[in-house]
Amino acid sequence: MKLFARKPIAALVAETEGSGLRRSLGAGDLIMFGIGAVIGAGIFGAIGSAAAGQVDALGNVIRVGAGPALVLSFLLLGFVCALAGLCYAELASMIPQAGSAYAYTYATLGEIVAWIIGWDLILEYAVGNVAVAISWGDYFKSLTGGWLDLPLWMTTGYRTALLSADPAVHGLLQSAPRLFGVPMLINVPAFGIVALITALLLSGVRESARANNIMVAVKLAVLALFLVMGAQHIDTRNYHPFAPNGFTGVHQGAAIVFFAYIGFDAISTAAEETKNPQRNLPIGILGGLAICTLIYVIVGAVLTGMVPYRQLGTTADPLAYALTATGLTSISRIVALGAVFSMAAVLLVFQYGQPRIFFAMARDGLLPRWAAKIHPKTHIPHVTTALTGVFVALWALVGDAGETYDLTNIGTLFAFALVCLGVLALRYLEPDRPRPFRVPFIWPVSLVGAAACVYVMWGLPTLAWVRFGWWLVIGMTLYVAYGYRNSTLRSGKPQRA
Repeated sequence: MKLFARKPIAALVAETEGSGLRRSLGAGDLIMFGIGAVIGAGIFGAIGSAAAGQVDALGNVIRVGAGPALVLSFLLLGFVCALAGLCYAELASMIPQAGSAYAYTYATLGEIVAWIIGWDLILEYAVGNVAVAISWGDYFKSLTGGWLDLPLWMTTGYRTALLSADPAVHGLLQSAPRLFGVPMLINVPAFGIVALITALLLSGVRESARANNIMVAVKLAVLALFLVMGAQHIDTRNYHPFAPNGFTGVHQGAAIVFFAYIGFDAISTAAEETKNPQRNLPIGILGGLAICTLIYVIVGAVLTGMVPYRQLGTTADPLAYALTATGLTSISRIVALGAVFSMAAVLLVFQYGQPRIFFAMARDGLLPRWAAKIHPKTHIPHVTTALTGVFVALWALVGDAGETYDLTNIGTLFAFALVCLGVLALRYLEPDRPRPFRVPFIWPVSLVGAAACVYVMWGLPTLAWVRFGWWLVIGMTLYVAYGYRNSTLRSGKPQRA
C-alpha cells in the first residue's frame, strides 16, 4: 500500500511558497498560453491525415479518414476535452502546483500512479514537441523554398524517409550522402527551431510569455485570413459524401487529430508562476479550450469545402495546399508564414511545461535533485529546460512526425483519464475540502470523461499500444531503481536542489 500513499494537499500547496519561481502571469496570459499550445501542428499538419486517412509506405491503409465529417471529429474531441478540462480546473484551483496532472494524481491516487502520469507526460510534452518541430520544418520549407533551397536530405529525418509512402522521399535512403555507410538524413530546420526556442525559454518566463503573445496574435490573424479567403472558394460538392467512412472515420479521425488538443493542460504547469491561481487557472484552462474548439470546427469546415478531402492526405501542409489548389498562391505563402509562427508558439509552451513537471518530480525525490535547480537570476528550472531542449532537438533531427503523433496521443489520453478519476476520488476521500472551482455533476462528468478518453485511445493503431506498453515498462523500471528508494514522502526528508 506504500505505493499508493497520497501526498497531502497541504504539503503540495506549501511547496509552492518559496519555490523560487516568480508569479508574473495573469488570466489573459494563461488563455494565450492555451491558444499558443493548442492551435498548432494539429490544425496546420495532422488535420490533413484526419480528413483523408493514413497509409503506410506499401500503400496499406492504416486508418480511414473522417472526410468532411472532420468537423464532427473536432466536436467529439471538444466534448472529451471539456470533461477533462473541468476536472483539471477543479484540481488546479485546489493544487496550484507546477506538476500539473502529476501533482494532482499524487494527491488523489497515490505515488505509483503519480509516477506513471509524470512519466506519461514526457510523451505529451517532450515527445509531442518532436512532431511539432518536424511539422514546423515542413512549413518552413514551403515558406522558404524559393530562396533557401536546402537539399532534401537536410530537411528529412531518417525515420521519415524510412516510413514515407512517397517514393521520392523513401528513395533518399539510397541516394543521400553516407557517413560510415549510414544515410545522412537529418532535419536541420526542426533541430534549429528547438534550439532557438530553448534559448528563449532560458531567458525567463516573462520574456517567454511576451514572445508567445506576439506569436499567438500572428497565428490568429493568419487563420482569420485563411477563413475569409477560403470561404470564398468553397465548392459544396466537396462535402459529399459527408462521412465517407461512417462513424469509424469520425472516430479514427478524432484519434489522429487529438494531437491538436493536447496543449490545454500545459496551462496548469504555469500554476506556480500565476498570480491568484485559484481564480486564473480555471479561466485559462476552460477559456482557452472553448476558443480553440470553435476555431478548429470552423477551419475544418472551410478546409474540406475547398478541396476534395482525399487530396489532403498527400501533403504535410494542408492549409497552404488548399489555398494553392484554389489559385490563392500568394495567400498560401502568408499562411505558411503564420504556421511557422503558430508552431513556434506550440514549441515554446510545451518546452515551457516539461521542465516544470521534471522540477515537481525532483522536488518529491522521484528524480535526481539537480532536476529541481532554479536559476538565481531568471527564476526558472534551467537545467531541465536545457536538457529537454537537447532531447527534443536531437530526436527531431532524425525522427518522424507521424509515429510520434500516435505515441503522444495515447500517453496524453491516458493522463486525462486518470485526472478525471482523480477528481472523483478526492471528492470521496476529502469531501469537505474547500474547492475554489467545483465540477458540476461530478459523477457523470468524471466517469464519462474517463470513458471518453479510453474510447478515443481505442481508435489508435495496435503499434501505438505496443509502444505505449514498452514506455510504461521502462518507466516502472526507473521508478523501482530510483524513485521508490528516494521518495521524500516515504523518507520524510525534503529534496534539496
